[in-house]
Amino acid sequence: MPDPLCNHEDHSRDALYRRSFDLVSRRDFLRIGALTVGGLAMAPFLRAAPASGARAKAVIQLFLFGGPSHLDTFDPKPLAPSDFTGPWRKAIPTNVSGIEINELLPLSARHADKYTLLRGLSHSTNGHETATYMMQTGTKPNSGLVYPSMGAVIAYKMEEAGLLKGRALPPYMSVPLAIGRFSETGFLGPKYRSFTPGGLAEPINAAERERLEKRSSLLDDLDAFGHSHKTVFEEADYFRDQAREMVLGKTRDAFDISGENAKTRELYGDTEFGRSCLLARRLVEHGVAYITVNMRGWDTHRDQAERYKKLMPDLDRGFSALLTDLAQRGLLDTTIVTCGGEFGRTPKFMTEPPWNGGRNHYGAAFSWAIAGGGFKGGQIVGETDQRAEKVIKRAISPWDLSASIYKLLGIDPDGALPHPLGCAAYVTPRQEAPKPTAAAAAQAGKKNTGQATPGEGMLKEIMPA
Repeated sequence: MPDPLCNHEDHSRDALYRRSFDLVSRRDFLRIGALTVGGLAMAPFLRAAPASGARAKAVIQLFLFGGPSHLDTFDPKPLAPSDFTGPWRKAIPTNVSGIEINELLPLSARHADKYTLLRGLSHSTNGHETATYMMQTGTKPNSGLVYPSMGAVIAYKMEEAGLLKGRALPPYMSVPLAIGRFSETGFLGPKYRSFTPGGLAEPINAAERERLEKRSSLLDDLDAFGHSHKTVFEEADYFRDQAREMVLGKTRDAFDISGENAKTRELYGDTEFGRSCLLARRLVEHGVAYITVNMRGWDTHRDQAERYKKLMPDLDRGFSALLTDLAQRGLLDTTIVTCGGEFGRTPKFMTEPPWNGGRNHYGAAFSWAIAGGGFKGGQIVGETDQRAEKVIKRAISPWDLSASIYKLLGIDPDGALPHPLGCAAYVTPRQEAPKPTAAAAAQAGKKNTGQATPGEGMLKEIMPA
């Protein structure tokens, strides 16, 4: 049966592929935590390898879900009035002369030479869902095209280039949980969504191993009856075997942080965020190309001061530990690390009831940190005014950031993506080209990447020449 979304032959095969995995899932072969063999969502992720010929080989995105305050993290304003600074008005020096961050990040201050602060981010969107979509996809919402996340694009491009052979781990993963507020895969379809390890991080006991091995044997017996779609089911068998290896074989060790020495575990800290950052580093070592570490709790409309007493030490320790560990292992040069949320928080600190010291959503100006993978450290890109209310120098859009990351991963930001209806779709979405001025016309051959506002283009200031 042809796929109703598209008449192209390859998409029809893909629909058949999805249905074949639906059949496998009904056998209830492997169910452990978030892992289920069955359904296309897992299938293409069981073979992963870094992209060839790229400056960067992997991305770890530390996503502070809910939106952290830029004043209380990477863009402090100690000279602003107290109703803007809130209780933590002090800026502390870092190990790079002239760069200061908020006093709540003392450990991160020791590693400013490794990261650049992006203080000019802006998208003027204050809704969680839309802002998350923009930061995760590097795309401005428009009707008709729901774009995939960066992780999904990277997984697709690796598959397209034949780079997903030979490894048993997904190229795109989320830990400790997926975000859930946007469609990760957009028009690429569910086969490219992120994989969440779930119970794989826990050691398997003997009784559970025996139970799963029995289910594996039963499925082998069922498969002996033959398949009506031989080629499709041969691939299904391949992925099932890879899943068996991920659950029951040595590949599962990638998820077991208990194998790390005590000094390393202490460096990250025994918190959900710290453990997730350590797991992300292990996954990079095992060839996973894009890992999102989702840290919850940053939607601080109320009582931000109390909540930051818990959030900020965990963030500071996990972020600084990840940079330290990657650098010591020689992985930071090929691993991009980003840290930020879907937007910032309102610069003015709300002390009146019912907020009792909180900040609302704020997309007009906010900050991220970016390190590794070829990006220069010890820099600041962008600037906000004295109250952090607006960007006054070097505006950065979500698509400026995503295009820069794609470039260092060896993915052409102008490259095409397959839309099921045959629409023109690009890795970094284009806009309608305006009628060129005489000056613009003189710049023959210049590509139209990204969109016109608010960004000013890729982060060439901190990228290799």
